[in-house]
Amino acid sequence: MPTQLKYDTSLTKNTDLALIVAKDQVRQLQELQPEEQQYVQQQVQQEATFIPLNRYTHRVYLVVAPDNKTENSRKEAIRQAGHTLLKQLKTDKVASISVLDKTDSGAGLYLAEGIYLSNYTYIKHKTKDAKPSPLQSVTIADEQVTEQQVLELGNVLEAVLQARDLVNEPHSHQSATQFSMQLEELGDQAGFKTEVLDELQIQSLKMGGLLAVNQGSDEPATFNIIEWKPENAKNSKPYVLVGKGVVYDTGGLSLKPTPNSMDFMKSDMAGAAAVAGILYAVAKNKLPLHVIGLIPATDNRPGGQAVAPGDVITMFNGMTVEVLNTDAEGRLILADALSFAKKYNPELVLDFATLTGSAMRAIGKEAAVAMGTADEEVMNGLKKAGENVHERLVEFPLWDEYKKQIESDVADIKNLGGADAGAITAGKFLEVFTSYPWVHFDIAGTAYLHGEDSYRGKMGTGTCVRLVYNYLSALAR
Repeated sequence: MPTQLKYDTSLTKNTDLALIVAKDQVRQLQELQPEEQQYVQQQVQQEATFIPLNRYTHRVYLVVAPDNKTENSRKEAIRQAGHTLLKQLKTDKVASISVLDKTDSGAGLYLAEGIYLSNYTYIKHKTKDAKPSPLQSVTIADEQVTEQQVLELGNVLEAVLQARDLVNEPHSHQSATQFSMQLEELGDQAGFKTEVLDELQIQSLKMGGLLAVNQGSDEPATFNIIEWKPENAKNSKPYVLVGKGVVYDTGGLSLKPTPNSMDFMKSDMAGAAAVAGILYAVAKNKLPLHVIGLIPATDNRPGGQAVAPGDVITMFNGMTVEVLNTDAEGRLILADALSFAKKYNPELVLDFATLTGSAMRAIGKEAAVAMGTADEEVMNGLKKAGENVHERLVEFPLWDEYKKQIESDVADIKNLGGADAGAITAGKFLEVFTSYPWVHFDIAGTAYLHGEDSYRGKMGTGTCVRLVYNYLSALAR
């Protein structure tokens, strides 16, 4: 069970309490006893930012609000303080904590966010030594925020955890078919509709990219359409989200050469998990927007019928593609989905994929790469939403000069560019299959982490769920 996020401004006498305070507030905190005030003042003078107090019947934890240059950096510092606080809460075996912001800035929401996301554990397959966190609930006691804000945040954070679970699920328990079943379960919980197209339906649609990637597998591919369409939707044309759903990637016949590179390839469907998480949050919070998710799902195996380097395939839109590297498979299944999206006459299409090592090498795990054909207002809105939740975007160019790298001698285009600008040439490949405002997110660096990174944790991060929900909720308002 995920942590419960609650709203209750009435504090009982022996409640374990986290107080967010400014440095100049320490002298007049009514919640502290005189001896505690003196101790806390000494700690603050020594630049302490986290001060635990043990009252034996309960504990009080002081979080000193940071003096950051920007509002967004202040929010992020408080989220990270939540991560620090959680470690102490676990040590103290605290089952529930109330958060009270004394700075009148709504900071309780951000501290709770950091605590909640840091409290995630993935112990589904442990049969012994499984240690769930003792912390079961976080209660926001700030009168500066509303119960509705807390409920909305709780649903978004739960959606992040659902996305993390999908990414962390091993391929032994997540074929394309099983993944579709998981999507149906999420739809039942959140309220969105799920339609799963099977192999025969995919063949009848002539989705050549998805079928080609699936050729070497014993498990059939699926194409998943998930939809939230409320009666009060403000948009006449839907927002369409496309997610790469490669549930496991060996590289196909272009077998991955790097040592240990296949060990975490269960995470190659993190783009699909992001789409599922976003729809979960949108539906749970009943956003008045029509949103559709398209998820092509398959594994990529080097079986006897596997597509071979040099093969030419015909895509859903009728274009031919020379497959020069079968490990550049994500763009093939995304291309079919992007072509399919045209039937909805979308307002905007966003796609999410762990697409290229090039993007990860360029900017590491600190941000996602974005590029596309949407106008500057859309790109700025997405960047602003990302800054707000610290899921930052770095925009790469899509200049026409890059298209020369994917010109083919034998087909309309090829699925691999040169050694340079790999993230961009992958984007140029996808662009060919779009005819509407579109943004591509390459999340190769942010989707799966090999070491703990504050409240993002270790392994699946659920990246882009908070970012895109933040963007869509702003549009809804």
